[in-house]
Amino acid sequence: MPSALPLRKIIHVDMDAFYASVEELDNPELVGKPLAVGGNEIRGVVSAANYEARKYGVRSAMSGYLAKKNCPHLTFVKPRYDRYKEISKQLRNIFFEYTDLVEPLSLDEAYLDVTVNKKGNPSATLIAQEIRRRILDEVGLKASAGISINKFVAKVASDVNKPNGQKTVNPEEVVQFLEELEIRKFYGVGKVTAEKMFRLGIFTGKDLKTKSVEFLKDNFGKSGTHYYNVVRGIHLSEVKPHRIPKSVGAERTFSENLSSEIFMLERLEHIASEIERRLQKSKISGKTVTLKIKYSDFTLQTRSKTLPYFVSDKSLILEIAKELLYQEKMENSVRLLGISLANLNTEKKKTEPKEDSVSIQLKFDL
Repeated sequence: MPSALPLRKIIHVDMDAFYASVEELDNPELVGKPLAVGGNEIRGVVSAANYEARKYGVRSAMSGYLAKKNCPHLTFVKPRYDRYKEISKQLRNIFFEYTDLVEPLSLDEAYLDVTVNKKGNPSATLIAQEIRRRILDEVGLKASAGISINKFVAKVASDVNKPNGQKTVNPEEVVQFLEELEIRKFYGVGKVTAEKMFRLGIFTGKDLKTKSVEFLKDNFGKSGTHYYNVVRGIHLSEVKPHRIPKSVGAERTFSENLSSEIFMLERLEHIASEIERRLQKSKISGKTVTLKIKYSDFTLQTRSKTLPYFVSDKSLILEIAKELLYQEKMENSVRLLGISLANLNTEKKKTEPKEDSVSIQLKFDL
């Protein structure tokens, strides 16, 4: 007899255009104008864009040149990460008034498990409304939220009524909600995976649900089991207050393209120093060093090497980065370099839930 799936009351809070909204908060003259944070029309990459800019196709990770081409009257502002961290801390202070089970995903979003909460409020929906109202009143920013029985559905739901809205998916609604969902809106399904699913005739959750776990494993490897489970509302990951990073990295975009490897090595030394500082602060180390190279034509290349031992020292990280740099001849000038360290000593092996050993209980109010 199948065991019952543990149901939780999970809220995913996601700030609306966070970086851009903070800039508008501090400079009201920017409100209503297309705005991009990061880069400029000559160099750099857009870190964030407000909704006015998004109407013109401006998106994060887009080059400043292309962003300006799409929206000629776009305003660029430099990112102020210290200010964003300050606001993020205010948000988390609000979250912790409701539960200690808060898992930040980034500065502007977090999961909250309010199954048992400090307010004694049985309604996760009402808690989400109250949190969003407080963020607006106390911080001056708008937030959206998704509420459901697990992290995956809550994450997907938070996008449904953006901006400045929320969506609750009750237990009895989960299966239908996921079946009707476009496959590209499944959290974790990126552009490449979505295109592969399209080729396999998978366009919605309902299409995905018709595929066997064996079929999905054959086509998507270990992720196949994940897709098989989540489309059935099965996601057992708990809200982890102390989220363990999977990698530590840093990168730099240069004001002028680099064609000399000597100059590249100088930049890599600064990047390695920053990584060492972060590793020492977190008291972690890793085995896999990855060098990221973005060329002047915006093509991206990564080169990796896994060591038989853990490293956290700048000199060792830089030595491997140099080796990776010289691995292949540079055929173009470079606009960005980055180093990351993965396969950390904080990682633990995960066990996958058996897809046929759980079922959803329907008597549960959110």
